[in-house]
Amino acid sequence: MATPPARSRRTSLLSTGELDRARVLDTLVNNLDGMAYRCLLDASWRMIFVSQGCLTLTGYRPDQLVDNATVAWESITHPQDSARVRSVISAAVRQGQRFAVEYRILTQGGLTKWVIERGIGVADERGELVVEGFIEDVTEQHSLLEAREQAERRYREIFEHASEGIFQTTADGHYLAANPALARIYGYASPEALMAGLHDIDRRLYVRSGQRERFQQIMTQHGAVLNFESEVYRQDGTSIWISENAHAVRDPQGQLLYYEGTVQDISERRSYQEQLERQANHDALTGLPNRNLLGDRVEQGIARAARLGYNLAVVFIDLDNFKFINDSLGHDAGDELLKEVARRLGHCVRGSDTVARLGGDEFVLLLTDHYQSTTVISQLRRVLEEVSRPLHLVGREFQINASLGVALYPQDGEAAASLLKHADAAMYAAKDRGRNTFQFFTSELNREADERLNLENALRQTIEQNALEVHYQPKVDHRRRIVGLEALVRWTHPVYGAIRPDRFIPIAEETGLIVPLTHAVLRDALAAAAEWNRLRATPLHMAVNLSPRLFYSGDIVAQVSDLLAQTGFPADLLELEITENVFIGDSDRAVQTLHQLKELGVLLAMDDFGTGYSSLSYLRRLPLDIIKIDRSLVTGLEHEEDVAMIARAVISLGQSLRKVIVAEGVENQAQFDFLRYQGCNEFQGYLLSRPLSHADMTRLLEAGSALPGPAQPNSGFAPLR
Repeated sequence: MATPPARSRRTSLLSTGELDRARVLDTLVNNLDGMAYRCLLDASWRMIFVSQGCLTLTGYRPDQLVDNATVAWESITHPQDSARVRSVISAAVRQGQRFAVEYRILTQGGLTKWVIERGIGVADERGELVVEGFIEDVTEQHSLLEAREQAERRYREIFEHASEGIFQTTADGHYLAANPALARIYGYASPEALMAGLHDIDRRLYVRSGQRERFQQIMTQHGAVLNFESEVYRQDGTSIWISENAHAVRDPQGQLLYYEGTVQDISERRSYQEQLERQANHDALTGLPNRNLLGDRVEQGIARAARLGYNLAVVFIDLDNFKFINDSLGHDAGDELLKEVARRLGHCVRGSDTVARLGGDEFVLLLTDHYQSTTVISQLRRVLEEVSRPLHLVGREFQINASLGVALYPQDGEAAASLLKHADAAMYAAKDRGRNTFQFFTSELNREADERLNLENALRQTIEQNALEVHYQPKVDHRRRIVGLEALVRWTHPVYGAIRPDRFIPIAEETGLIVPLTHAVLRDALAAAAEWNRLRATPLHMAVNLSPRLFYSGDIVAQVSDLLAQTGFPADLLELEITENVFIGDSDRAVQTLHQLKELGVLLAMDDFGTGYSSLSYLRRLPLDIIKIDRSLVTGLEHEEDVAMIARAVISLGQSLRKVIVAEGVENQAQFDFLRYQGCNEFQGYLLSRPLSHADMTRLLEAGSALPGPAQPNSGFAPLR
């Protein structure tokens, strides 16, 4: 038989288990970066075996270390560490456990190295206890660790003794670290007290709401925040101005760990800057913005109006007969008059508006966020009434009037200069018209203003004469049985004819006439419902809309209570409908009023649900019984899947909250069937009935308790299972 080649012989050896294990082990051990060893448990740690790695580690060859030929391992071990090393190893060997100990050694060349030794006590071939292990050089790692510790000590020194505040916070506004300087800035006794007291930075620190959100937006966009100035509360409730610089700290995967930064108290600098700015931008006599600041405010107003699609009104005001008072009573009296007019003008505007003085007796109003000219007109009327109230100067009573000129953005100009110029021209037109009035720059708006004033006067007279009508629209259940009515006001004027509610209701809201108007509707509706219910086995509910203005009139709860008592109508059959506009302004007061109404026993309904961005939060906060789905979520649902999906979600939400669900604006059978199958409780719309007069509603109720319609659904919708 032929001799197999060398490769085949090697394969044959491997297959028969004749591998030279000793040679493989020797190669592995002697090529490790470190020293493998076996030693005795004697006073010198006498080495029986060391690997070739000892030369690199210690500078000694194996033959110099074995049997302590040249040096003992006890001598190589740093004298300050030897006792500790022996204690650790001896204890581990006695307990039969592995050990790991870090210490220093002295090399042949005189260097000091840090090593880590790992090993275990074992029995040798003769059954004697020895130690076997491995020692490797960790000098570099130890140096890095020591450098890191030194850096941390230096950072801690800076952190503790810095003159500016230093912090670390989580993204959700909780402090992870704060230094003593930050505690002093914020008025706390210690960093620990600060971190315990300021557990919610967004709500407890910043004076201006939304600052933390702005901080995070900038951080997200740029990864850092520079010179972020804010007014903040100190622990004692006083406020200061600070400047923050911060950056985001992330882990290796890019996940945010925390924000880290510094804080400086800039109150003194800010106060000085504000003083300089005020002197440059405000009128010395009245404290109002002057011509310089007005120009900037107009530019800002134009940008906002262009972005939001609202009107911006620039109102030029000139006082009538001011020169006579100033000349006859003296400049001191004239100055007092101007300051009083400035105060009165301030009472006529909102926080987003601006009152400015150009000089002499010339003032300018900047009115923002007006969607319709009618709301501007209401505000101008208030200005004229407020300015013309009697005032006392040098012991005498005077009355002063004003002429107002109005220019609107964008129709009367798209630049600040043109708007001011056109408002000035309109003001002179007001003076020519007879003073103590206002004029718009365009004739069309003047026509609208006259029409609006005429409607206001006519509405006032109609309410005083009790000439408004109340119509009623039925609400039905899934079988088309009438279960309730909604009271809707209607106005037919002998001169102007039938006037739509969307024309006269806003006027009533703006002028305060909505209070007596609603009182009249409530009175008639409750009386009518009481009359109809006397003839019914199952009583009808009556729904009446409440205007946001009523919630701030101060006596709506008393009015409802008195009318219920007068008419004898049960409180639990009265449904009062509100919209989200109720909560614009003093929402706490509105919520309190709702709870007081609820205590009377009436039902509360959220009208136009689904049209406001915050409707869901209101459902949680308010004592609501009924949700009325807005007609915009009903129109088109039979052929637009998106609309149907939203309507389905709203109904499901209402059901989960155990509210009565009413669908408004139901105009065809397909909509009715869909909403019925989704679980709506009540329905209202032209498919079922238009609003009817008192007489027509009486006849409808006498005809039967259900409205006509198909007995079975014909739309193709199937009930949910």
